[in-house]
Order: sequence, then structure tokens, then C-alpha cells
Amino acid sequence: MDLEKLATEQRNEKTMNLDMLSTREILQLMNEEDQTVPIRVGKELAQIEKVVKAVICSFNQGGRLIYCGAGTSGRLGVLDAVECVPTFSADPSMVQGLIAGGTAAMTVAVEGAEDSKEMGEEDLRHIHLSEKDTVIGIAASGRTPYVIGALDYAKKAGAVAASLSCNKNAEISRHADIPIEVETGPEVLTGSTRLKAGTAQKLVLNMISTAAMVGIGKVYGNLMVDVKPTNAKLVERSKSIIMQASGCSYEAAEQAFYAAGKNVKLAIVMLLTHLSKEEAEEKMARANGFIRKIV
Repeated sequence: MDLEKLATEQRNEKTMNLDMLSTREILQLMNEEDQTVPIRVGKELAQIEKVVKAVICSFNQGGRLIYCGAGTSGRLGVLDAVECVPTFSADPSMVQGLIAGGTAAMTVAVEGAEDSKEMGEEDLRHIHLSEKDTVIGIAASGRTPYVIGALDYAKKAGAVAASLSCNKNAEISRHADIPIEVETGPEVLTGSTRLKAGTAQKLVLNMISTAAMVGIGKVYGNLMVDVKPTNAKLVERSKSIIMQASGCSYEAAEQAFYAAGKNVKLAIVMLLTHLSKEEAEEKMARANGFIRKIV
């Protein structure tokens, strides 16, 4: 394994004297390097679009989006999956993040976990992967055995296998139906792919989950109308969303919010159509949850 051939493992010529710079100079350099990441992501939009369409197809047939990764890559997948629950009221099983070494690896490195192809397959077997699902293998280096094992099993199971790496001609790309390769180049701190590579992965995962949720009707305008009001802040945000979507007063939004059983989308439909809760629910069911198809 020749890691030095990977762009993410090479030394950055701009930061060779990193330890001799002032704090302000270090921050300036990091900021300049970070600004290159969105441009690199933009070059992969065509591939990202293909993945989003696959995920929407999975969701529409009752399938799931499954992220698989190790270390930082795995943690970013878990983070994106977890955030889909409050943001879109997604069932926890709808978007899942699998990390080599299991939940313990979220906070402490599990030695050798990422080196096992078998573990990647085993973790997907454990969640009963099916042909309805889309699996995205994430690895900054593009060569993690755990991810390769997961992608190979995903293809064997008939699921869509996509990959996300930060090097061109990545090994995991050869195991994927839809490869995404965001070449972020050498890091400010050599080999520390939690930096630019991690930022690129976070941006891409944001795009995939958000665009897919828009594609199945969980957004109205630019409002998160399927938000799950699990705390006081989100309850108030819910009322604000209802007000913005319907143009009603705070009092009317609050009344509709509770009349709809704290279902923001249902409250909006009730206000916009002047229908009862039951009638609005029926309308929403026929529109597959898309407010645009109702109003």
C-alpha cells in the first residue's frame, strides 16, 4: 500500500513551515485552503445528482439510505443520519450511519476495525440490507477495506452502491455503481483528512440527504415543514414555520399546531385549505406529503 501516491497523503507546499508560523498566519492559511473545497465539490455535481436520484428512488419504494465509513468518514455519516430525524421527522431507520467498530468508534478509535472487509458486509447483513436500499461508502483515502466490503455486499444484495472519496481513481470507486471523487488535495497538516477532506464529505452528505428529502415532499418552499418538535426551541420554530408558510398570526399558528397534533405540515395544510384535520390528512395522503400538490 503506497499511501504517498494519494493526494490526501502528500505534503502541502504552502504549509511546509507550519510550526514556524504565528497563530494568525496558521488560521489565514487554513481559511485559504478551506475555500478551495466548495469549488472541488462543485466539479462533482453530476455524480452527486445521480446519487440523490437513487436515494429518492429508494425512499419512494420504502428503502433506506445507508452510510458506511470508518473513523472521521464514518462519524460524518452517522452525524448526517442522526440529523435527519429532527430535521425531517424521518424514522431513525430511514437514514442510517454505520461506522467500523460500531457505536464505540464514535468517540474512541477501534483498532483494526476499518481493515476488515468482512465487517463491512456483516454490518449490512445485520440491518437486513435489501435491493430497495442505497448504500454510500465513505472514505477520504478511497481505499478503506471496511467500505470496500460494504460496497461489494451492497451490489451482491441488489442495492445501489455509491462511493464518496477525496482522491481521483480511488479504489472504492471501482466497487461502486456511482462513484463521487472530490479531490481536495494535500491537507494543511499532512494526512489529517478530518480537515479539507472531512469538510468536503460533510458538504456532499448535506447535499445528498437534503436534496433527497426535498424530492420526497419533506420541504415546502425552503421551510422544513416536517420538522420534529422534540424540544422547546423546535416547538417555537414549528410555530414560526407555520406562520411563514401560511401568513397567519402567532396565535393562529399555535392553535393550528396543537389542533394538528404538533404536525407542522398538517397544520399548514389545514390553514391554507380551511379543512378539518381529518380532511387535511386525506389530502396529504393523496398528495404523498407534497404541500405543493395541495395548495
